[in-house]
Amino acid sequence: MRIKWFSLVRITGLVLVLTYHFFQTQFTGGFIGVDVFFTFSGFLITALMVDEFARSNNFKLMAFYGRRFYRIVPPLFIMVLVVLPLTYLINHDFVTNIGKQVAAALGFTTNYFEIATGGSYENKFIPHLFVHTWSLAIEMHFYILWGLIAWLVAKISQWLASGPRALTHFRWGLGILTTVYAVESFGMMFLGAGGLKDFSPVYFSSLTHCFPFFVGGLIGVLSGIKVQGPMYRWTTAHSNPIIVGLGMMISFILLVTMGYRMKFDALQTYQGGLLFATVLAGVMIYCARLLHDQTPNINEPRWITFLADVSYSVYLYHWPLYVIFSHIMVNWLAVLVTTVLSIVLSALSYYVLEPIIAGKQANVFGHTLTWRQLQLPVVGVGLLLAVNTVIVVKNAPQLSTLEQKLWVSGIYQDIDKIKTTHDAVLASVAPNKKQGAGKVNQTKTPGVSIIGDSVTLGTRSYLGDHVPNSNIDAEGDRTMDLAYKVMMSQQRSHTLRQYVVICIGTNALDDYEKQTMKLIHDLAPGHKLILMTPYNAQADADWNSSKLAVLERGLPAKYKFITVADWGKIAAQHPEIFNGTDGVHFGGIPAGDVLYAKVINQALQAAKKTPVK
Repeated sequence: MRIKWFSLVRITGLVLVLTYHFFQTQFTGGFIGVDVFFTFSGFLITALMVDEFARSNNFKLMAFYGRRFYRIVPPLFIMVLVVLPLTYLINHDFVTNIGKQVAAALGFTTNYFEIATGGSYENKFIPHLFVHTWSLAIEMHFYILWGLIAWLVAKISQWLASGPRALTHFRWGLGILTTVYAVESFGMMFLGAGGLKDFSPVYFSSLTHCFPFFVGGLIGVLSGIKVQGPMYRWTTAHSNPIIVGLGMMISFILLVTMGYRMKFDALQTYQGGLLFATVLAGVMIYCARLLHDQTPNINEPRWITFLADVSYSVYLYHWPLYVIFSHIMVNWLAVLVTTVLSIVLSALSYYVLEPIIAGKQANVFGHTLTWRQLQLPVVGVGLLLAVNTVIVVKNAPQLSTLEQKLWVSGIYQDIDKIKTTHDAVLASVAPNKKQGAGKVNQTKTPGVSIIGDSVTLGTRSYLGDHVPNSNIDAEGDRTMDLAYKVMMSQQRSHTLRQYVVICIGTNALDDYEKQTMKLIHDLAPGHKLILMTPYNAQADADWNSSKLAVLERGLPAKYKFITVADWGKIAAQHPEIFNGTDGVHFGGIPAGDVLYAKVINQALQAAKKTPVK
């Protein structure tokens, strides 16, 4: 039994997710589309469980697992095989560690793989091609456990009673458990998010992010599909298509609004935002179910049904295709090519390959296709793609060029720190010969102290050779408050040099202005400060990094000892140094090293004309 208007719920979830991935800086909260999918899956699976028990007074666990397997696994395998040949179009760095990514995707453990490797959709380096399969992992975990629990509840219900009473026990059992599990899961997310700066662990975890399934499951128990519950019958008697349609529309508008306003790195997202999105998805589902019964003479448009049919496979294809195409063409064209190709490949998968794999006939434009007709081309192409997968995995690097560069730079930096500490200790105990014994030299150490983040770390070796008399301290994910601690540590140990270059800001937090002013205020007299504006090719004007750059450009007018090295402006004029990168780091691209050092040296020349603090 196909319920009309459920397609709109699926399409809503798909559009939210696609818009988030395609236009992440504008549609910052579109990730809630996954919660729409989760809620709908929980509803549909649980409602079908109730229908099966009502029909046969039983729930067949292995048959349930079989249906889920054929719906989830074949499209996933096909997607992986089809996508990997396209990786030859982009930098080899994009297949870094691809074997583990493939294993995690096909093993339905991507969510925990991403937690372990520190990955996310907002990855700071090379995005994982299959990071989006984290949601399939949670979904599969839900199916396995919920199916087993439903089977146990069915057995207990059969033991307690028979006929309609057994169905009542089954409904009540599932209803209570969905409520308890939803509350527990959300409670774990609410408490677990407290104090986190990176929310990926609570977002990706099956334990903390399974509550949408159980909210949907509760709605499935209450409404059902063929077998309707008392609450659903009461709602049907006290509503009409206009009210129901309005409720569905308002929920959709609110979800889209949340897609524009919510942010992945905001605490309120995990302490209420995702739950509210789940509730809105539940309202859409319930209204769609009501609208089906209240519009018997209206047919769902065919294009809506088609998009709903292919929505799962479109979700599978769109992310890796977009990652690939967005690095070889402008964004609008990448979005267009990704969307069209995803739909075409998904239609081929859903209407032809999946039925054949499941042992059924495929119907394409009125023509029936069987396994015997497609056996040779399907097996032949499948073997070629499988061989290519082995080759790609075998030849994939374990570390990207940037990661290698950061790793090596980090080792050399640690060596330099040991030497610097050694020199500082000697300087602190040795008397200054010019001033006489017992007097410590308080003059500022000549030269340049560069304090930076991962961008600076990636070019550290080149900087050290091309910025005269410089000492570099750089680290990935460094924010302004952490840069302040490094500066103050060097200041206390008298190793902070006269020219202080702060290359921080790509990872700017909400308190960027407060931290920047604190750094300026606590810099000891006798120094000159150079602030290097951050650059991120994806950043909009409302990003913290962009607002920090605006703040920094205005500081020399107020503080004469400050000079701005406008990397944000200069880098934007040279997009070629970011080809094949994340738009922030250029590690491994020599032209980027040259330009970065040039911007710092020009600022140092300008700073010679300014007074010290």
